[in-house]
Amino acid sequence: MKTVHVNDITKEVKRMCIEAAYFLPEDVRRALENARENDDWQLSKEILDQILLNGEIARTEEVAYCQDTGMVVAFVDIGQDVHIEGGYIEDAINEGVRQGYEEGFLRKSVVSDPIERVNTKDNTPAVINYKVVPGDELKITIAAKGFGSENMSRLTMLRPADGLEGVKKFILETVELAGPNPCPPIIVGVGIGGTFDRAAALAKRVLMRSLDDYNENAFYADLEKELEGKIADLGIGPQGFGGKTTALRVMIDTYPTHIAGLPVAVNIQCHAARHKEVIF
Repeated sequence: MKTVHVNDITKEVKRMCIEAAYFLPEDVRRALENARENDDWQLSKEILDQILLNGEIARTEEVAYCQDTGMVVAFVDIGQDVHIEGGYIEDAINEGVRQGYEEGFLRKSVVSDPIERVNTKDNTPAVINYKVVPGDELKITIAAKGFGSENMSRLTMLRPADGLEGVKKFILETVELAGPNPCPPIIVGVGIGGTFDRAAALAKRVLMRSLDDYNENAFYADLEKELEGKIADLGIGPQGFGGKTTALRVMIDTYPTHIAGLPVAVNIQCHAARHKEVIF
């Protein structure tokens, strides 16, 4: 059995919150560079140049890449042979968020109640998702989810008769309705199947996947590529000024579902795909 102390969890979460805000992930940078080379609309190229320059300034000066430093979403994969000592893991994660946002000079955007809307002043609590897995490893992945993109996300309960065409239509409709609001180029996370709540969780978690990777299932890999082409044809472009670089990637995850259901969730992510992970 492996033992992990809560102080180590707090330390790593703090580090990840700061680094995620300052440093654009390498896979995203590569995708933006490729898009810049392949987009034939000059204005798109210029905007993508500015996005890449912004990322370089954030990296070299160690400042936040975007003014919306997000609400922290944590995915905790805890091995069944892991023991947490020294306190409660959820308190440790939230303390890491608090320290990271305070010491990293990151904007605090979380309110304590969705109606009363009083700021918690430390960006806590995080949204924490747990998954018990075999083994003795503890993996924590944190994402700083900005709400310009989060607000453009949607979920629907399709009928099985709607089939694949219904799924495609909903995904494309969601991107088109979003337009320039989520600061394209975007990354489109799609969850298909499960239940109402599982589809949404799939759509968010799949955004943690590297942009270099397509779905392991050939059918869904082809569907991801098909949707990327159709989204490019919408002509929204970087920041909504036209061109084909509307989405850097479409990423799909699925789960078995009921014979009477076809849940589909689309979680929109802006190009500031801020996420980090640590394994204990």
